[in-house]
Amino acid sequence: MIVSSIQRFSVHDGPGIRTTVFFKGCNLRCEWCHNPEALVPDRQMQFFADRCIGCGACLDECSRGAHQLTNGERKFDRARCTACGSCAIVCYPKAMLPAGREMTVDQVMEEIVADREFYENSGGGVTLSGGEPLAQLESALAVLTACKAERIHTAIETNLAWPWSQVAATVPWTDLFMVDVKLMDASAHERWTGASNEQILANARRLSAEGVPMIVRTPVVTGVNATTEQIGRIADFVASLGHVLYYELLPYHPLGTDKYAALGMDRPASELDRPANGAMGQLMAEARVRGIEVRCTSLRMGGGDGE
Repeated sequence: MIVSSIQRFSVHDGPGIRTTVFFKGCNLRCEWCHNPEALVPDRQMQFFADRCIGCGACLDECSRGAHQLTNGERKFDRARCTACGSCAIVCYPKAMLPAGREMTVDQVMEEIVADREFYENSGGGVTLSGGEPLAQLESALAVLTACKAERIHTAIETNLAWPWSQVAATVPWTDLFMVDVKLMDASAHERWTGASNEQILANARRLSAEGVPMIVRTPVVTGVNATTEQIGRIADFVASLGHVLYYELLPYHPLGTDKYAALGMDRPASELDRPANGAMGQLMAEARVRGIEVRCTSLRMGGGDGE
């Protein structure tokens, strides 16, 4: 499997103290995404130009000629790069950092079981996140089943934009689903994420019908869904489901700009912004009218290198 990172002692990815495994690869392209290093399923290299001190160690290390210094100007040729990561090893200022590493199930589990005592004392466990963990379904299932064999609580953060058969495969091994519902309008959802929400909503209803515990989450983005009308519609849907522990609003922050540049990727929708002061309180009040528990948590970064 290819993992973006593993974050220990996480307290925002489910109950208790948790270890969050961030898988690389995602099937959506949300225009507010601040974890671009998790979008592509393959290994990548990040080049943070402002950290480079021009020592030239990477030029000597790279056999592909991906690193160049011409007339004092430092350049990184991504077309030549194989993301082997050798340049990062010799890069003292960490201007070069790998995005993603190949790991076996045993290697992932070694990190997970090290904190078993914290899970047991706090009611925590393991959360699979991303990216999108169902993008690497076979690997996600392997980690889930290994965790259940160790009697460790399991959770998945997922966009649910998958055929039901893929979601259903994880249900026997997952104690909690943390699912995103970003917009209720199918065309608007496709405009902002690249895919319709019909499958997402259908899968959420199916999980509810099967009695699966869920936390429903909405990233709140000004210009996309940060209105009482939009949040009210999502809250209506949440209220129609059973087995939802609570509804969580995640105020957007324009983070990750440096990672887009470091990956050589264009940042989409750079004009999007965080909700105005006081807006989150109004949105939470609107959602609570539906009789559901509502929480607000800062939208955290995905734990990737280079933050």
